[in-house]
Amino acid sequence: MRARLVALSATLLLTPALLAACGDDGTSSSSPQAGADVDARGCVTDFDPAADYFPDRSTLEHAKNFTVRYEKAYQVLTVKEPYPDGKPESYVLYRCGTPEPEVTGELAGAPRIEIPVRSLYSGSTTHLPLLVDLGRENVLTGVASAASVVDKDIRARADADEIVEYAPGGQIDTERVVTAAPDIVMTGGTESAEYGTLRDAGIPVVANAEWLEADPLGRAEWVKFMAALTGDEAEAAKVFDRIEADYTAIADRVPGGGGDGAADQVPALIGTMYQGTWYMPSGGSYVGKLLADAGATYPWAGETDTGSLELDFETVFTESGSAPVWLADGEWDNLADVTAEDERYGQLAAVRGGQVWSNTLVIGPGGGNDYWERGVTRPDLVLGDLAAILHPDAFPDHTFAFYRRIT
Repeated sequence: MRARLVALSATLLLTPALLAACGDDGTSSSSPQAGADVDARGCVTDFDPAADYFPDRSTLEHAKNFTVRYEKAYQVLTVKEPYPDGKPESYVLYRCGTPEPEVTGELAGAPRIEIPVRSLYSGSTTHLPLLVDLGRENVLTGVASAASVVDKDIRARADADEIVEYAPGGQIDTERVVTAAPDIVMTGGTESAEYGTLRDAGIPVVANAEWLEADPLGRAEWVKFMAALTGDEAEAAKVFDRIEADYTAIADRVPGGGGDGAADQVPALIGTMYQGTWYMPSGGSYVGKLLADAGATYPWAGETDTGSLELDFETVFTESGSAPVWLADGEWDNLADVTAEDERYGQLAAVRGGQVWSNTLVIGPGGGNDYWERGVTRPDLVLGDLAAILHPDAFPDHTFAFYRRIT
């Protein structure tokens, strides 16, 4: 888990206006044409080439790293950057019961995937809340690491061998995956030689690269990406609209939120040392956006890069050591543990003032952190925690989802 945090340095601290043609729930207001008969699973029972089998069509406003284009009996899902510096990947999704579409040009080699999928292997715990929110957790049949899972129900299924572990220790067991033949293997926004092996064996590999989104609500909107595969566009619109509304409501209550009202902003120290380097999120990153909306200020808020800066302790201490609040990610039980990890931490004003907060409130039995599982696509919950830490008087009755105070 720690290695992933370093690799995804833009996420060191954590998780629309609709088109006129769309309905109030965020999906297309069109309805199936005559002959668009489907069964309980969503499979077509009497194919009609003239029918529209996608009456509920997702629209995107915040997510920038994927697109979806609809035809009558299939859709094209494209991930612009499936992993850092990767070339775009497209997937042709067609409704079960309809003929496999014949596509040409750049889509000729794209995987064809029958939807809704019935078996999904997940390469990242960030996918799990999306399935839960859509009511499709039964589709999950494999996880890379069962120990990393926090969700109790999914852990119980893994313990009962209803969900298999296919990449213990981070190494994909390609033979096991090929034998199981899931409908898709979903990546966590990385690439490996093992994925190539699975593709060669005919297993569709679908890239989920939500972590490359710089906008918190952009990450949350990836619930619509998952919905394209499960056939739950209407439900995904409801889920996202609720998250967006809650996020906006919190941001509107924050004194000095969004970078406005400098007098109300609270200086904060961000992040933690890892192997001698302090990874500081830039102001243009996902974390920087959350901090701005939470009414925090820090010396690197003006940096527009979407990644993180690699700093030493001395630089951080000089620029931000006097901040009264420290938003960290250390797995500490108390302040003594903080200074035991690095005695220099004792020089920080937030440590001396007892205002050290860590995003480790909910840790699973195997060490998985719910902040990295559920928080990535629930920025409303993360923002609520940050706002309550920085502005306790404005949020006196807040119930924390991810953060706890280290005392």
